[in-house]
Amino acid sequence: YARVMLFARVSEKGIADVRRAVYDKMISLPVVFFEKSRVGELVSRLTADVEKLYSAFSITLAEFLRQVIILVAGIIFLGITTPELALIMLATFPVVVISAMFFGRYIRKLSKKRQEELANSNTIVSETMQTIQTVKAFTNEWFESRRYGSSIDKVVRFAMQYARGRAIFAAFIIVILFGALFFIIWQGANLLQRGDITAGDLIAFVSYTAIIGGAIAGLGNFYTELLGAIGATERVRDILKQEDEVEVRKSESAPGLSILGDIRYEDVHFHYPTREDVEVLKGISFSVKAGQKVALVGSSGAGKSTIVQLLLRFYDLQGGDILVDGRSIREFDISAYRRHIAVVPQEVLLFGGTIRENILYGRPDATEEEVIEAARQANALDFIRSFPDGLETLVGERGVKLSGGQRQRIAIARAILKDPAILLLDEATSSLDAESEKVVQDALNTLMEGRTSIIIAHRLATIREVDCIYVIDQGRVIEQGTHEQLSLLENGMYNNLARLQFEGAIGN
Repeated sequence: YARVMLFARVSEKGIADVRRAVYDKMISLPVVFFEKSRVGELVSRLTADVEKLYSAFSITLAEFLRQVIILVAGIIFLGITTPELALIMLATFPVVVISAMFFGRYIRKLSKKRQEELANSNTIVSETMQTIQTVKAFTNEWFESRRYGSSIDKVVRFAMQYARGRAIFAAFIIVILFGALFFIIWQGANLLQRGDITAGDLIAFVSYTAIIGGAIAGLGNFYTELLGAIGATERVRDILKQEDEVEVRKSESAPGLSILGDIRYEDVHFHYPTREDVEVLKGISFSVKAGQKVALVGSSGAGKSTIVQLLLRFYDLQGGDILVDGRSIREFDISAYRRHIAVVPQEVLLFGGTIRENILYGRPDATEEEVIEAARQANALDFIRSFPDGLETLVGERGVKLSGGQRQRIAIARAILKDPAILLLDEATSSLDAESEKVVQDALNTLMEGRTSIIIAHRLATIREVDCIYVIDQGRVIEQGTHEQLSLLENGMYNNLARLQFEGAIGN
């Protein structure tokens, strides 16, 4: 009882610490890491790999240590009573150890391959569930079934190879043990004939040797189990060895920092780490004074979203600098700095909790009155109160129970509650219908009051009132000015875009 409870306590607390460490490490890693990894594969490392560790620590390790104690105690006893036969038995140990080292490398490699393929199968499930509407729209259930089945077949194949390696190792150990036992009995009979030992000593030695042999056989089995767990730990260690972007604090406290919101891009050059051959920004330079509203306009792929992501320090620059209030953004504590920035994206993905929890994500320590006021300013309070559960309404996975306009207003309320100095709007109304767009645009206007705001927009009608418009093309600023100024440029890119959109709107 004591042994089971001791190892249960140690293993449960130990594995809980491992899970926390891996999760904290994951969320502290930079965006680049997640762009190079698949979500399902990372989840598998946190679940399947750690679960294998739990199995090893909670059961296998306890039994392993028990067998070690039996083995050591038995050898000491036999060494005292019949040292001649004990030495013969110990002569088999180097063979067992060398074979264990050989099989160990093989089994550890197979275990890692199995865990990797299991992670791949989990990734397929994750991707399919997240895009289930696309799967059904293209009637590709058969394709996803075949893809998942193929991955599972690989898991089984690696698992069988792993089991075969364990079986061969166990059989080898048993052959060695029985061979040694027969040799010991033969040698013991010779000693008995010469009168060096008594019949009782020989019987006792054979009995204890059988017990020790059972312990060694058990050790072989538990050893291969532990090697499988070590294979899983290698994948976990791959994550733990990554370099942190931020420190995961135990609370939301961060070093104090005051930001006004004056922004300046100075000759910024950038390419994505995953596409080093494609330079996205080629010497971008522009400025935004504190409290100003500016818009970034340009064709898809021009670099607008990249400009915003760099301000958030999601990536490091290859050249130039970005200054906020006259200081390079690289000089700020990254958590304290980001606390002064809020983002309202085009496609809002809410957390699968309540409306209250999603709004509070902007500032978890906000009061009830502050949450309600943020919802009111975001034009969200009326539709929230129309639900029977009000703020306690569950929004569903990624907010699927709410409409696009409702999700946008929840995101705006979250940003209002955060009360940032800098606001980034990534085409926040471009996917909405006209009625929803008006309500959301009114909420955005409230949000932008007194804040430095950078807007990425395709609908030029929504940015006529901004202080300055920067036209981006192929990673460069090619035009800048107000809507009226840019509209006067006869062959300007903005003028052409405006003419196409406004004439199209009139035609419709």
